[in-house]
Amino acid sequence: MSIHSINHVQLGFAAGQQSQVRHFYSELLGLTEFKAAGGNALRFFAGPQRVDLVPVTDWHGTPAPAHLAFEVQNLPGFRAKLIDAGYELDESRPLGGHLRFYVNDPAGNTLEFLEPDLSQEHTQ
Repeated sequence: MSIHSINHVQLGFAAGQQSQVRHFYSELLGLTEFKAAGGNALRFFAGPQRVDLVPVTDWHGTPAPAHLAFEVQNLPGFRAKLIDAGYELDESRPLGGHLRFYVNDPAGNTLEFLEPDLSQEHTQ
């Protein structure tokens, strides 16, 4: 018996923010939304995993250290798209061997985007 992957992550958002959350995850991040039977959660594929977003009536955001990290290709493209959409990025926490930044989704969930820094492999 072993754990080999994460099936899904579930994040909350303030009830009534469905359109902003849907736009962020589908249009800006390019994740494919899918419908599941029952409930009013928004569900997206992120590769073979899922990101489920559930409306919460009394939403207060997630605690500061909690976050979801996406490993991506073309981090500069994601960076530009989010900046163009008016999102503030936190690029103040470097990680050796990676390019990365953090951003809050419309619900205040912290997301980390990272990509291996291939330019460093060639200089070492």
